[in-house]
Amino acid sequence: QNILQQFEPPSVSHWLGTDELGRSLAWRCLAGGAISLGIGIASAGMAVVIGVAYGALAGYVGGKVDSTMMRAVDVLYGLPYVLLVVMLNLALQPAVQAVLRQMVDAEAARQAAGVVTLFLAIGSVSWLTMARVIRGQVLSLRAQPFIEAARATGLGPWRIMRVHLLPNLVGPIVVYATLTVPSAILQESFLSFLGIGVQPPLPSWGNLAAQGIDEMYAIVMMPEVAAWWLLLFPCLLLALTLLALNFLGDALRNRLDPRFRKA
Repeated sequence: QNILQQFEPPSVSHWLGTDELGRSLAWRCLAGGAISLGIGIASAGMAVVIGVAYGALAGYVGGKVDSTMMRAVDVLYGLPYVLLVVMLNLALQPAVQAVLRQMVDAEAARQAAGVVTLFLAIGSVSWLTMARVIRGQVLSLRAQPFIEAARATGLGPWRIMRVHLLPNLVGPIVVYATLTVPSAILQESFLSFLGIGVQPPLPSWGNLAAQGIDEMYAIVMMPEVAAWWLLLFPCLLLALTLLALNFLGDALRNRLDPRFRKA
């Protein structure tokens, strides 16, 4: 932080310019990217664990249990996604903050609670697609001869699921986990942009873009004095990261998922 260097345009000393407090935007974008990616990966991991367990159980048990579990998924699908995330985030934050206050000071607890509750909220509602995909795969695998042979040898359901089903689900799990990460990052950035997610002074691509949005008026009315870099670079880095992750997910899907594998 250096007030004498505030609103400097991109240069050799500051590659992406500086903000209103003279802080290097390049370093803040790197730190914000680490937080956004961390939340996205943690949320995707949580969604994968819940979705795989829920979908595998529903698909393997079948019958009324399967029907009831999937109707619950349909009901959750009908609710507004962003509203669910916001409600969970606001509901969990006081409890998480109270726990963290026993470990660190109040300000650090407030900042850490914003990050923790955000990935918990996003992960808690991002598993629905994963559950449907895994259920469909398990229903298909359950009818295969090797599962019938495993049952005939006397193997229990949990051993069949662990030894025979889960290894055959690795491909779809990896593919859809990779596609869940950019979705979670986008949700985090959107919520942080609205002021609900990661709170300053911690940076994320969402709240950095929210700080830069104030420059849009200046870009239109007074372009010669507008700090355009405050809006451009966080949004550009976010867009490039989401594009790269989607390309990675598509490549893994073409390689691992037989339904999309190219001849």
